[in-house]
Amino acid sequence: MARVDFTHDPAARSWVESANGHSDFPVQNLPLGLFSPSSERPRGGVAIGTKILDLGAVAPLLPQDAGDAARLADSSTLNNLLAAGKDALRALRHGLFRLLTDPAAEKSARPALYPVDQCKLHLPVHIGDYTDFYAGIHHAVNVGKLFRPDNPLLPNYKYVPIGYHGRASSVRLSGEDVVRPNGQTMPPGAETPLFGPCKRLDHELEMAIWVGRGNALGHPIPIKQAADHMAGLSILNDWSARDIQAWEYQPLGPFLAKSFHSSVSPWIVTMDALGPYRIAQPARPESDPAPLPYLFDSDDQQNGALNVTMEVYLSTARMQADGQPLHRLSQGSMTAMYWTVAQLFTHHSVNGCNLSTGDLLGTGTLSGATDESKGSLLELTRGGKVPIRLPNGESRTFLEDGDEIVITAFAEASGFVRIGFGECRARIAPSPQWEL
Repeated sequence: MARVDFTHDPAARSWVESANGHSDFPVQNLPLGLFSPSSERPRGGVAIGTKILDLGAVAPLLPQDAGDAARLADSSTLNNLLAAGKDALRALRHGLFRLLTDPAAEKSARPALYPVDQCKLHLPVHIGDYTDFYAGIHHAVNVGKLFRPDNPLLPNYKYVPIGYHGRASSVRLSGEDVVRPNGQTMPPGAETPLFGPCKRLDHELEMAIWVGRGNALGHPIPIKQAADHMAGLSILNDWSARDIQAWEYQPLGPFLAKSFHSSVSPWIVTMDALGPYRIAQPARPESDPAPLPYLFDSDDQQNGALNVTMEVYLSTARMQADGQPLHRLSQGSMTAMYWTVAQLFTHHSVNGCNLSTGDLLGTGTLSGATDESKGSLLELTRGGKVPIRLPNGESRTFLEDGDEIVITAFAEASGFVRIGFGECRARIAPSPQWEL
């Protein structure tokens, strides 16, 4: 059920001046992250305008339940806080909102504020497992058409939330370079595969879903209880080596083409913060099958989608050197998901699989129905056949060394302020040299 309370009041103002009118981090957002000021230890914080509020430092200023939650965040990861569940996250949100909107609290709390540009950000949680879904139906159709023009979607797609087990060890924070991967490829007309750097490196426009409270092995998560296990969302760029993938993915699916790097934004926007932006799941075409009973819940269908907009920008090495602005490649929406977040949680666990606190679930590439909303270069260039022309005269089919991809995301709804997710940014670095 969508939840809206006093923390979403659009008229609320904070004594943290930079939060008022901030496009990403007004007081109505309060996303969670891990930071370290100067050379100090990492600990939990909340983004508020251009500042970060140290959760451990303000714990004594909060009501007991909120203070207890804040102390759980005073650690080198946020896993303990997320494991405490949605009630603890809600108590913390309520306590922080009151603290940051009460002028009488400013004198006591202001020493716990740090300028974000003077802090180092870290991966917010220890990620034990990573699953990437394929929930964007337009992306699935677009890619399917490249290989199966007459039959782009396989029969199982509209019955089963498709996913694969990704590589948690190579998830990195926004800002870290992506090293161009090496691997095997089979060029057209070749008789044997070649080894070398990927030539068709691509971005993928995705959102990351963080698992809060986990479930025990052998105990699936019913769809009506799925919301109890969701902590929040971040931006995800699950980089793809398309030429390596084309050679290796049959018959078992993605491997080296997907395991070399995944970039995630630093701030976790909680599910409570997203309450006003929940909308009805887009209706399926009448010809599509209804979800099987274990995947269907009427409230989830009415409130399970999210009105989150995502944008992908490119900056080439020449653009950076010339001081030119980022060029927007596409704009997409989470409403492109054929399955809701709750359906992903329930299906993932229906066989008894145990999700754990800090696990990362990727939505899959979220392309829209138009050319302007395609979430990967594979789609934008029709498999590399139609180059993208950039304002400075350059062109791209796939990413070159020195290129930088920046993804942003935000949520909007009538009668509420806009909240954002920050950015997920990474530059392509040259492939390492191998002696064979």
